[in-house]
Amino acid sequence: MERKYIASVRLSSPVAEDSYLHQLMVVSHLRQMKELCFRSPVTFLVGENGSGKSTLLEAIAVAFGFNAEGGSRNFNFSTSATHSDLHQHLTITRNAYPKDGFFLRAESFYNAASYLDEVYEAELGSQVKTAYGERSLHKQSHGESFLALVANRFRGQSLYLLDEPEAALSPSRLMTLLVQINDLVKKKSQFIIATHSPILMAYPQAEIYQLSESGIDTVNYRETEHYQLTRRFLENPEKMLHYLLAEE
Repeated sequence: MERKYIASVRLSSPVAEDSYLHQLMVVSHLRQMKELCFRSPVTFLVGENGSGKSTLLEAIAVAFGFNAEGGSRNFNFSTSATHSDLHQHLTITRNAYPKDGFFLRAESFYNAASYLDEVYEAELGSQVKTAYGERSLHKQSHGESFLALVANRFRGQSLYLLDEPEAALSPSRLMTLLVQINDLVKKKSQFIIATHSPILMAYPQAEIYQLSESGIDTVNYRETEHYQLTRRFLENPEKMLHYLLAEE
């Protein structure tokens, strides 16, 4: 994909020293970087809990024009304004404009699904069946609704920001999501995904940014802590459990 809907982001204005954002590790890293580039159709943001990957993804989404709680750029609802102000300090560089897009976050997916039901019932009635599947997203399991949304709503030449989609999906459904991502990449779509899933991170030619105390660094798939720990556990769960659960 030569065209990039998001080519890079940078911290374009200083964060006040008395702001809680000033203390965030991800903000400190962005201050030290000229820009964070997105060179692949699929980019993963990975790191330990609290590293700031979801905060960064959320800020990118809001700066691009998406609703903070998820949805397309046309979604207009708010149940709780808990997002940070980091988006106000970001500048996005792009060299193309997407036909469509979606910010999908597991944390507030219920709220987005409720908003969809309200909109379609009020304005479009039964057309919800063709836009988001055969049933309301609320009438499916969490994982089913995630995949129904991707299958029915995600289209080509679009930008998709996914925040920890693995929260709703079994390992086999994660593999289904990989297939869906690949189909959309072939249709000139771009993905930026914050995740802990070593299954998703295995996507070929994806760029992986690891957020840690040392910075925001590009890493190889097999260098990620997620891959290494998962592999060690699966190769010898008894040994790992012995150390984890041994009494002091």
